[in-house]
Amino acid sequence: MTESSGKWMTAAALDKLRAEYDHLTTTGRDEVVKRIAEARAHGDLKENAEYDTAKNDQGLMEARIRELQHLIENAVVGEVTDSGIVEIGTVATVVDDDGDELEFFVAHAENRIDGMMLASPDSPLGSALLGAKPGDDVTFEAPGGTFTYQVTNVRVYEG
Repeated sequence: MTESSGKWMTAAALDKLRAEYDHLTTTGRDEVVKRIAEARAHGDLKENAEYDTAKNDQGLMEARIRELQHLIENAVVGEVTDSGIVEIGTVATVVDDDGDELEFFVAHAENRIDGMMLASPDSPLGSALLGAKPGDDVTFEAPGGTFTYQVTNVRVYEG
């Protein structure tokens, strides 16, 4: 699967982002406005740490809302074909230098799934895996050094 202008994600990941967006733009905003009003009621705003914290939280929340809106508007939800090569939306099984078998879902961070390791295409490992097929060795640089994995299987993620 190739990405055009957006990030590929599973339908479940998109639903999760939409739910977070809906919560923040309704309940989240109401809660922060209430906190700001309560802090204002305590008096002098110059030395009001509670007010400063609430205003900071409001700014962070609004930034997250903008980020979510962008992700949702530009999401690419589509079918991944079983091409036999590692691409976004596939699960790559690899063997490391110690002979340990590892499985990575190759997708952007928004697709994180509990219990499954994620290799973002923007990461050194994810980038090295893209385009590989069973039998290929992939080498990548990470903070802990240089690592080589052998790809043993590639399958389409079904979630």
